[in-house]
Order: sequence, then C-alpha cells, then structure tokens
Amino acid sequence: MESASQAVFEDWSPPVFLTVCLVVTSLIYLRGWLRIRKTRATQFPVGRLVSFLLGIAVIWVAIASPLDGFADALLSAHMVEHLLLMSFAPPLLLLGWPVVPMLRGLPVEVTRIVVGPLLRWRSLRKFGHWLTKPLVAWLAMNITFMAWHIPAAYEFALENEYWHDVEHLCFLGTSILFWWPLIRPWPSHSDRMGWFVLPYLAMADIVNTAVSAFLAFCERPAYSYYLREPNPFQISAAVDQRAGAVIMWVVGSVVFLV
Repeated sequence: MESASQAVFEDWSPPVFLTVCLVVTSLIYLRGWLRIRKTRATQFPVGRLVSFLLGIAVIWVAIASPLDGFADALLSAHMVEHLLLMSFAPPLLLLGWPVVPMLRGLPVEVTRIVVGPLLRWRSLRKFGHWLTKPLVAWLAMNITFMAWHIPAAYEFALENEYWHDVEHLCFLGTSILFWWPLIRPWPSHSDRMGWFVLPYLAMADIVNTAVSAFLAFCERPAYSYYLREPNPFQISAAVDQRAGAVIMWVVGSVVFLV
C-alpha cells in the first residue's frame, strides 16, 4: 500500500487552471475585504477572511490535491471528496459573507460594465431569490446528491473526466444553495428559518443516512467500476464501500447535528 500511495503522489501535479482560479478568487475577496473593512470593521473581522480562505483551501484539497488521485481508486476517498465539497467548503465560504467583498474586490471596469448590469436585471435577481428559498435549496442539494450516487451516473462521472468535473460543480453549487438559508450571508434579507431549521437539517440527514445505509449494507459492490479497475491498494471493493459509507454517514450526520 505504501508503494501505491507513493505512486499517487508521484503522478500528482497541481491542476494549473483550477489552482489559478482559486488563487484569483482569494485575492479578489482579500482586496474587497480590505476595502470594506475600512468602514465596516465590526461586520468583517479577521474571522470572516479566515473562514473564506479556509473554504477555498478545502475546495483545493478536495479536487486539486493528491486526494483526487486516491479518489480515482478508492470509493472511501471519493466520499471524503464529496463531504469536503458539500459539508465543509460551502458553510466556510458563506461565513465569510462573500457577496460584497467579491464585488468590492473586482476591478471597477468589470463591476461597471459586466456585474452592474447583471445585478440590475430584475428577472435575474428574482431567480436568485427563488434559488435560495429553503424548499428549493433543499431539493436542489438532496436531489443532486442522490442522483449522482445512482450507480449509472456515478460510474459515468468516474469514466468521463469532464462529467466528473460537472459532478463536483453540482455538489459544490447546490450545497452553497443549501447552506445559504441557514447562514444568510450579508446583505441577504431572507427571513430567518426559525423552528423550520430542525426539519430542514433532519430531513437532509435522513437522505444522507439512506444513501449511506444502502452502501453500507449492500451485499455486493454497488459500483462495478471498482471491480473492473485494478486496485493498487489491495483493498476489496466491499470493504472500501463500507468504509466510504461509514465516513459519509457518520461525518455527514455530525455536520448536520452541529
């Protein structure tokens, strides 16, 4: 197993485009954070900056670090990827209250020519408000989560690198929607969820539990990909599947509980 792990690290090289995009996003946020902090220091303490940058780092670890190499061979590592993209990166990003810092961090020309007209487009604003409604956000994340874990879709993503990237974007994007009504990053004016937060999280945990339980108690490997492809780590597909299910079940439920 040691030589297999070493091979993953030796074959790994950081994806340049993704890494550059994440670095540029971080710099735009930092520039905007420094600007808005001059007038709203109490609203944007250092903790918000740290939170956003940690969210960016989590995304990089999930899909740009050697973890992605392990995820190609191990379902358990793939489940860790999904957890990072769905349960850790989105709340960290939103706790950084990214909307205004990102706008303030962009070059003036970009804001005036591109972003400004888009923000003034009433239909687009209405669509954005609709997407962040609790019911819509909950359905978007959970349907996406279940759909991509259907064996045919899961294996299709593994065998097609482009669609694997689409899968990751779906997980990250819909999870940001899911966490938005809970965190409501300023200047969002969405109503507080009140007691509805309990069934909102509990029902999401039920979906996570159902998928995890299916993988944990399935009598055979659910994804034939791991039977067809050679496993350099010498871990049986059944054991790997149960490990991945337990990771997703336990860690996912703990996040919802917290």
